Amino acid sequence: MLRKTYMPILCAIMLGSPVMADCATETQVDQYVQDYLTNTPTVALSADGTMDDALCTQAKIVHALEPHMGPVIGYKAGLTSAPAQERFGAAEPVQGVLFRDMMLEDGATVPVTWGARPVFEADLVLIVGDVGINQATTPSEVIAHITAIRPFIELPDLTLAEGEPITPVTLTAIGVAPKLGVLGSDIPVSDPEAMTQALADMTVSLSAADGEVLAQAPGAAVLGHPANAALWLMSKGIEFQPGDLISVGSFGPLVPPAKGKGGASVTYAGLPGDPTVRVVFE
Repeated sequence: MLRKTYMPILCAIMLGSPVMADCATETQVDQYVQDYLTNTPTVALSADGTMDDALCTQAKIVHALEPHMGPVIGYKAGLTSAPAQERFGAAEPVQGVLFRDMMLEDGATVPVTWGARPVFEADLVLIVGDVGINQATTPSEVIAHITAIRPFIELPDLTLAEGEPITPVTLTAIGVAPKLGVLGSDIPVSDPEAMTQALADMTVSLSAADGEVLAQAPGAAVLGHPANAALWLMSKGIEFQPGDLISVGSFGPLVPPAKGKGGASVTYAGLPGDPTVRVVFE
């Protein structure tokens, strides 16, 4: 079942809204889903459209993927770091979704070809505690409504064939490329004020399987504070519900799996216990 956030978009689609001039057709969505499920490079959707067109396409794709990927269990802010925005020519983040069945546990083994154009990144997930988060206006107010933090290695699939435009619009159209992700153990938020400071001050390190550090960034690399990703999503109309997962986005560049040399790990120095999450590529 689709989250209520998508219902206004779907209503506009069903009414044939003329505003959605470059919203994907059912035929285009069906082809995209087939390519997505078979890890086949595909064509960009809504490439000449607006961000509204892209969100219209995203809603259709989410609806078509849920029978295969499980329900939407949260949201992701993509392109939240300077390197990511520079790579794709973005002036602000982009919004996407998280599916239930994309989530794997710490130490999971995944095929090195988990997608048509697989990449991995250092990320972090916030777990929503209550709807009071929707009135938050500062990072500390966001964290006051978060029950736990979870380390997260996201394994997106950019999906689009070589030569197809990868832009904020085309990324949004495909839900910001969700495919797989590895979640670390819960870090309970028992002291919101202390956790807010720890998230700002932490150092996030992405490493290959042999220990080579591939990227390192402070918590502030994500929009000045990871909780700002939640505020940005809310500014775009997302209303969070208890239990929702919020992916705050990458703390550094997207990395091709070959550079992982068989896997990857992310360490969050400065969070309680300096936690690490790992994935194995085979």
